[in-house]
Amino acid sequence: MVDLGWVAWVLLAAAALVIGLSKTAVPGAGTIAVAIFAAVLPAKQSTGTILLLLIVADLFAVTLYRRHANWRALVRLVPAVIAGVLLGVVFLAFTDDWWVKRVIGVILLAVIVITLVRRRMQAVEQAGPNRVAAAAYGTLGGFTTMVANAAGPVMSMYFFAARFPVKEFLGTAAWFFFLVNLAKVPFSIGLGLITVPGLVIDLVLVRS
Repeated sequence: MVDLGWVAWVLLAAAALVIGLSKTAVPGAGTIAVAIFAAVLPAKQSTGTILLLLIVADLFAVTLYRRHANWRALVRLVPAVIAGVLLGVVFLAFTDDWWVKRVIGVILLAVIVITLVRRRMQAVEQAGPNRVAAAAYGTLGGFTTMVANAAGPVMSMYFFAARFPVKEFLGTAAWFFFLVNLAKVPFSIGLGLITVPGLVIDLVLVRS
């Protein structure tokens, strides 16, 4: 059911390790894992397969920072994130692997640019998040996480603007991605993104 060579398994194992690090020690590194999964597996299947690994990693992050979330900030994002996720669902429902793979590539490149811009831009940080920012970042975050599981840098930029203490920043981000990723599971099953071969891959990677 899972016909992968040893090189592919090594790459997927490395990506799984990166996912764990991205949730607990190196935020933003998850984009590397997304790129590896999309390169090794069919694009749509890769999004569903990596989603389950992200949820496992989210459990560790939530356990570590479960008491430090800013729930007011999370609630403010709900409408925009839902809109973004639904846009992602529509996109995935009407596109094939060719388009999905290329859009994932564009998103990953955009994420790199956003990360670089975040290091140089002070205006957003000084202004702090507001309703417009919540709508923009929430929608973009919802779409990118549904299509490519790559909303980390986007949402980190929003949370960073709130100037949370370090633990509150980590806790808010941990709960955000845990809840959003769980909400994506029914859509991913309905779209056929989560497959039996993908589950086998996840089981092997989690146990290893």
